[in-house]
Amino acid sequence: MSAEDNKAVARRYWDEGWGTGNVAILDEIFAPDTIVHSQERTAPTRGGGGTGITRWRTAIPELRSTVEDIFAEGDKVIVRWTLRGTHRGNIEIPSVATIPPTGKQVSMAGMDIYYFKGGKIVEYWRHWSSLQLLQQLGVVPTAG
Repeated sequence: MSAEDNKAVARRYWDEGWGTGNVAILDEIFAPDTIVHSQERTAPTRGGGGTGITRWRTAIPELRSTVEDIFAEGDKVIVRWTLRGTHRGNIEIPSVATIPPTGKQVSMAGMDIYYFKGGKIVEYWRHWSSLQLLQQLGVVPTAG
C-alpha cells in the first residue's frame, strides 16, 4: 500500500473510531497483534485501542477529535491530534488514579506514529500530555 493509502487508514481511525466511537472498524485498521507503546503502559502491549476509545468517550461523551496534521512516508504515518469535550464520567489515568466527573472543559493534544504492514497498523507510539489534562481537571496545580 502507498503512503497515501496508509494516511487514509489513519484518518479513518480518527474520523470514525475516535470521532464517532465506532470501534467495530478497528479490526479493519489494526493487525490482531498490534504492538502499542504509550506512557500509560510500562511496556509495549498488544491491541488496537478499542477499550481506550470507549473509556475516553464514556468519560467525555461528546468527545470531538480533530486531526491537526497528518504526514506519511513509506510505511509510517504521523498524526498530530486534539481531543476536546466536557469531563462528565469517571476518567481513569492508569499512572495516576480514577478521577470522578468534574464538569470541566478539557483539551488534550497528542501525536501518534503508526507503522503499517499490508494495509494495517502493526505498531504504534502515542504521546500526549497527561499533566496538561490533570491541570485542566484541577487534580494537579498549574505552575506559578
